[in-house]
Amino acid sequence: NIDLVNAQQARRVLDRLVGYKISPLLWKKIKKGLSAGRVQSVALKLVIDREKEIMDFKPEEYWTLELEIKKSRKKFIAKYVGYFENDKLIKVKINSQGEINKILESIDKEKITVAKIEKSKSYSKPGPPFTTSSLQQEANRKLNFTSKKTMMVAQQLYEGVKVKGEGNVGLVTYIRTDSFRLSDEAVENAKQFILSNFGEKYYKYRVYNKAKKNESKVQDAHEAIRPTSLLRTPEKIKDSLTSDQYKLYSLIWKRAVACQMADAEYDVTKVLFDNNDNIFESNGKVLVFDGFRAVYGYADEKDEKMFPELKIDEVLEISKVIPEQHFTQPPARYTEASLIKDLEEKGIGRPSTYAPTITTITSRDYVAKEKGYLIPTDMGFLVTEMMEKYFPKIVNEKFTADLENHLDDVASGNINWRNVISNFYESFKKELDVAENEMKEIEIKDEVSDVKCDNCGAFMVIKSGRFGKFLACPNYPECKNTKPLNGKEPPEEVNETCEKCGSKMLKRKGKFGEFLACSNYPKCKNTKPIIKTIDAPCPRCGKQIAIKFSKAGRRFYGCTGYPDCKYISWYEPTDKKCPECGEMMVLKNNKQTCINKKCKKSE
Repeated sequence: NIDLVNAQQARRVLDRLVGYKISPLLWKKIKKGLSAGRVQSVALKLVIDREKEIMDFKPEEYWTLELEIKKSRKKFIAKYVGYFENDKLIKVKINSQGEINKILESIDKEKITVAKIEKSKSYSKPGPPFTTSSLQQEANRKLNFTSKKTMMVAQQLYEGVKVKGEGNVGLVTYIRTDSFRLSDEAVENAKQFILSNFGEKYYKYRVYNKAKKNESKVQDAHEAIRPTSLLRTPEKIKDSLTSDQYKLYSLIWKRAVACQMADAEYDVTKVLFDNNDNIFESNGKVLVFDGFRAVYGYADEKDEKMFPELKIDEVLEISKVIPEQHFTQPPARYTEASLIKDLEEKGIGRPSTYAPTITTITSRDYVAKEKGYLIPTDMGFLVTEMMEKYFPKIVNEKFTADLENHLDDVASGNINWRNVISNFYESFKKELDVAENEMKEIEIKDEVSDVKCDNCGAFMVIKSGRFGKFLACPNYPECKNTKPLNGKEPPEEVNETCEKCGSKMLKRKGKFGEFLACSNYPKCKNTKPIIKTIDAPCPRCGKQIAIKFSKAGRRFYGCTGYPDCKYISWYEPTDKKCPECGEMMVLKNNKQTCINKKCKKSE
């Protein structure tokens, strides 16, 4: 489709115009290593704007009044809501201690009467099958995965995993999609699986549209993300997957099944209590049919609250009176999930851009992550301020969304892609010329640490290098002392070159110990294990034995002649032979034990 090709070409040209033109300007005027981007800069501004809202927020006082009510052995909470006027409930917000005191003076603190009981049903629907962005959001919420990690693991599942008895199998469909659509075959397979494993009551045929919003703009070239076969249940192939692969595959598999299941059903009870014309309310909710939750789980459900049998005009005992002061809270900072959701709802970027966008704004030190929240740094504030001043359109949400719509129009064949580029560049060039001439150079001072230099006693400063942050003496070049930050050793150069690109190899520390990695990362992602050997020959071929680690991190011992020799052992081999049968002795439970299972020699 030439229209799709043109849209992709236009998108690439626009991204390069913004990135290649503004980034060098930021390097020149502010600091090396900075960048700007068509989606990146708007995403950063959203985080900055949210932080400004939080900083400007002024908390307001309010109070709540709760009563703990008792019947027989059961206790439940009712909350003050207001009073009745002409049979209409007037809701009241308690704003001060004076107001709460007046209510406390007017209530009976020992008895309360049941005034009204309302019973109803409520239903919870399953979510649609995953798009790229909704998968990133759900994996962030449920698994605490970053968007980058989600896409990396999803790519592994898509490209294929070696499944026992099947070989290399692609476990999920294409992972870059903005469509909720499922193929007819996938819907039928889900139906048969549900009928076979849960019964007819649990099945409900559902059709999901392309998208909830901007439906006409959805590319729909690929269906939603789903397993390639529902018969490969997560538990069935668990042994073939890493921990992260299992978690993400389970999420995708469960959503693909749940989206064709019946609603969960609840009995809901609302009770109003009268206490000297003060009305208190209590709500209960009980699951009566689990529906799709039989597969997707109950993690999002609040604790169920079940009332004892109650009657109108029944008088109940009050066991506690609980007045409590509160203050309104500022809006929550963005998480990766909520930022992706906002970008998608505002029509900014495409599903494939969200993960790299968040990775970029964090790696550039525009945003720091703390307990899962995105917090803008001083550098993030500064860069956004410069962008707002000199490139206001680039950081304008509506302009960026409109530009995305124009690109979608190119994909639909409604606009010539060259016209989109030409119209954008005309105003962008003017802004660029003004910024080149008027933007002043800003000196960014290094952050001073509380660590003193071992050589000259000066307080060391925090600097950023190609391998991350480190401590350096401020008296450079007279004093060239450097130290790792937070005790993390910088990578060490070794006398070995990368066989793929010829760059120097570095010794790094990972989850399972030291390994070699190319210094040209991320352009070259070559890595090699550092083979540590022990002083014991392989009992099969006589070569050295190496210390290795399984995917789960468990240590084992294997022959360095692999794959020609496949000898492995969970126990450390020794250079001693069994005095009784001549086989190798291994260290097992701090004892030297014969490797021959028929020989039980141990010493």
